[in-house]
Amino acid sequence: MGTTFNAWNVSRYGGPEVLRSVSCPVHSPAAREVLVRIRASAVSRADSMMRAGQPKFARLFLGLSRPRNGLVGTCFSGDVVAVGDEVTSFHVGDAVFGEAGLQFGANATQICVDETGSLLKKPETISYEEAATLFDGAMTSWHFLTRVAQVQPGETVLILGGSGSLGTAAVQFAKALGANVTASASARNFELVKSLGADQVVDYVSHDPLKASSAYDVVFDTLGVSSFRSAKPALNRGGRYLSPVLGLTLLSDMLLTAAFGRKKAKFAAAGMSKPEVHRAELSEVIALMASNKFSPVMDRTYPLADLVEAHRYVETGRKRGNVVVV
Repeated sequence: MGTTFNAWNVSRYGGPEVLRSVSCPVHSPAAREVLVRIRASAVSRADSMMRAGQPKFARLFLGLSRPRNGLVGTCFSGDVVAVGDEVTSFHVGDAVFGEAGLQFGANATQICVDETGSLLKKPETISYEEAATLFDGAMTSWHFLTRVAQVQPGETVLILGGSGSLGTAAVQFAKALGANVTASASARNFELVKSLGADQVVDYVSHDPLKASSAYDVVFDTLGVSSFRSAKPALNRGGRYLSPVLGLTLLSDMLLTAAFGRKKAKFAAAGMSKPEVHRAELSEVIALMASNKFSPVMDRTYPLADLVEAHRYVETGRKRGNVVVV
């Protein structure tokens, strides 16, 4: 296994240029830990926001003046190369995928995680690259649509940002749940989003999807580009507005709508759920993949050594689906 492994560090908040490649000492796994040789790891919009320390109140969890844990990356897949003496769920040679959480360190060649954490065995039918993305866009979108919005068959769902990692997953999930799906995308992504099952696609450059004649039971803003106030007129009675990007405005709207009105603003920190919730939700996602109702959309794959370039590409806002490093 060697005495050191390669990882990426961020010692201060900022743009992609603050990322630094580092060598870290290899530690033997503790009694309940699993050591994984990473084969692929995700680079998401959430990763770039955490690197930048945005939104600023997130620094309460990440570190006030600088990142508390300097390593970067949250979602990974790979092979188990060592296990602690008390590990029973995994064995050397198992292909796995998981989430590092606030430990970070997924953009590396190795990671040590607790066997009771957010870690699952990877089905043979899913590639390492695909598996590395599931804890980000797929799990988040599935959590919002099923646990938060509780989408029902026949409901109308508008997905803002239909071509990103959350959006491409959300379109497929909403269709699997039996909804009528409208998604926003740029003209160049029309065919992609349509191919995922969207019933209607709106060009957000020329048309505001929230000002169309249609009304929706659910508006899922995957990018945080709107607000409950702007979406409220487009919601049916009992409609739900969702966004994974929490700001003070959304927080205020959540508190107000929890007490008043039939239209609700909702948020949930999917990544902060308990590991058993993560494992249950990802098992459901895997079942959808097995029945050909969901497939992660893969955009670009970079070498781990090019993590800075991968972050720069993600920040262009033009990625289609998921980006990974290997």
